[in-house]
Amino acid sequence: MMYNSVLNENSDSFIEKKSEFIGYAAPVNSEDEALEFISKIKTLNKDATHNCHAYIIGEDKLIQRFSDDGEPSGTAGIPILEVLKREDLTNLCVVVTRYYGGIKLGGGGLIRAYSKGAKIAIDSARIVSMREFIKLDASVNYEISGKVTNYLNNNEIKILDTVYTDEVTYKLLILLDDLDSIKSDLINLTSADVNFIDGVKSFMPTIDGKLV
Repeated sequence: MMYNSVLNENSDSFIEKKSEFIGYAAPVNSEDEALEFISKIKTLNKDATHNCHAYIIGEDKLIQRFSDDGEPSGTAGIPILEVLKREDLTNLCVVVTRYYGGIKLGGGGLIRAYSKGAKIAIDSARIVSMREFIKLDASVNYEISGKVTNYLNNNEIKILDTVYTDEVTYKLLILLDDLDSIKSDLINLTSADVNFIDGVKSFMPTIDGKLV
């Protein structure tokens, strides 16, 4: 399972006909978190002419909200939302702030400006693929631990910790899709002399398949 989102909160800005547009993006996991982020940006830019926003929540993208915040209907919130949909993103919120510079942009100009504000916001926050990982404990005896260490390193499997007691326990972080094949490899490598304990599953950010 996977979905696309942004890595962290960030922002970028540009000037269009003397109006300053500032795009802010942040990862969020609930509508409450999205509303908190919007409130924070509005407080930060309390003197701004408009703080328009859009957000999408859920792996199924069922929660989609937007606001023009006083701009002409359809010229701000929907363009921001459409950028998020076009990039196939979810679990994020984008706010585009405008400080009016005295020159009207017209409907088309506003749509382009708010779309650009959304795009530079998500680019600054870095688009990532959120993929499901699982923690796995694999315990082996000391005699075969060297082979196991080499296998894990050669296959670039993330070792969170190595615990030495009466046996060697590798605390691993594994892509859920790879769990069965890695277990099978370790069983074959150790002639089945390995014990597994599956741990917590969680979504984590990746770029080109690598953990960020």
